[in-house]
Amino acid sequence: MNDPIADMLTRIRNSQLRGKSTVITPASKLRAWVLDVLADEGYIRGYETMTGADGHPAIEISLKYYEGEPVIRELKRVSKPGRRVYMGVNDIPVVRQGLGVSIVSTPKGVMSDASARSQNVGGEVLCTVF
Repeated sequence: MNDPIADMLTRIRNSQLRGKSTVITPASKLRAWVLDVLADEGYIRGYETMTGADGHPAIEISLKYYEGEPVIRELKRVSKPGRRVYMGVNDIPVVRQGLGVSIVSTPKGVMSDASARSQNVGGEVLCTVF
C-alpha cells in the first residue's frame, strides 16, 4: 500500500455508503492523529486501537450518522505521495465557506485548518472533510 491515509479515507467512505456503524483499518500513528482531528471536529464518534484478526494492530472507527445520513458528506485526499501539497498559514484552503475542515500536518502536529491558523503554522494539507 503506497498511501495509507487515502486507504483509510476510502474505507470510511465505502463503509458509510454501506451504512456500517464501524470500520477497521490498519493502525499507524498518522492515521490515529487524523482520526483525532475528525473526532474533535465531530465527524466520527471515536476510534479504538485493537489487535486485528491477523494479529497486527488495527483501529476500529465508529462512524457517525444524523437522521440516517452520514455526517461526512465529502472526504477528499489533497496531498498525495506523487504530489505533495504544502501551504503557508495564509494559503490553507477554507472548505465550503468554513463549514468543512482541512486537516493539516504541521511541525506542531496534525490539526484542523482553524487550529493551524490560530497557531500561525502552515504545513502539508492531508485532506478536506465536509
